[in-house]
Amino acid sequence: MTPVLEIKNLSHIYSVGTPFEHAALQNVSLTIERGEFVGLIGRTGSGKSTLIQHMNGLLKPTSGSVLFDGEDIWKDVKFTRSIRFKVGLVFQYPEYQLFEETVWKDIAFGPKNMGLTEPQIRERVERAAGFVGITEKELQKSPFELSGGQKRRVAIAGVIAMEPDVLILDEPTAGLDPSGRESILANIRAYQQAQGAAIVMVSHSMEEVARNVDRLFVMHDGRLAMEGTPEAVFTRADELAGIGLDVPCMTRLFLQMQKAGMQVDPSVFTVEQAKKVLLPLLKGGCASC
Repeated sequence: MTPVLEIKNLSHIYSVGTPFEHAALQNVSLTIERGEFVGLIGRTGSGKSTLIQHMNGLLKPTSGSVLFDGEDIWKDVKFTRSIRFKVGLVFQYPEYQLFEETVWKDIAFGPKNMGLTEPQIRERVERAAGFVGITEKELQKSPFELSGGQKRRVAIAGVIAMEPDVLILDEPTAGLDPSGRESILANIRAYQQAQGAAIVMVSHSMEEVARNVDRLFVMHDGRLAMEGTPEAVFTRADELAGIGLDVPCMTRLFLQMQKAGMQVDPSVFTVEQAKKVLLPLLKGGCASC
């Protein structure tokens, strides 16, 4: 089956031919399948933001290509524009980009630009609001009357209302408290399951990506340094440390236990997983059984 997104030998150089020339991406190749939830991690300056802006045509490759359903997104101007509705990008702190008089109008902005009819726009707005937990009363408010977490929901709903096949989120939970973070992630998973959409999430939280994603892409110095399931990536703790990244706290603990001679599987990310592994030990059993 054709991947919904395929990046092929992608390179991007900023300020070509000037003293500020910088290779932000170097020969990156990866695929994303429909319905898949992938995480993108890396230190600041690793190329994550440049990469996601290529995924929906905000940046044009210096070399290489980006394919949507097998077609080059730069094959013509009309197709490139349509990609920005099919691959939705939510920037970090998107609530700062709200500008309409009401929440309803902000969410409706994308569908209107798609040329949909008023009934279609209304249906999209109401469905997107439902996904992120925005009430009918809140739809009539000014977005600037809402809390930070509610504004974040409105901004995400504005992209969801376009019903993209791929939803890309750059640090969607940044600055939120723990309950707010989990609530936003639950909204994202609800959209993924209902629409069968692919989700690409950029995050600095190792615990967050470990709990939510199917696969991880690790960026370093503009290159794809690692790729695999969270279990496969986070058990390479020494390599991650070498490029300035950490592993989830629980994984770090289990790696230390393994180094101390205990027979435990280090691919543990959460308290719930740790409980399942440790209870047999406490009862005199085998953690690996």
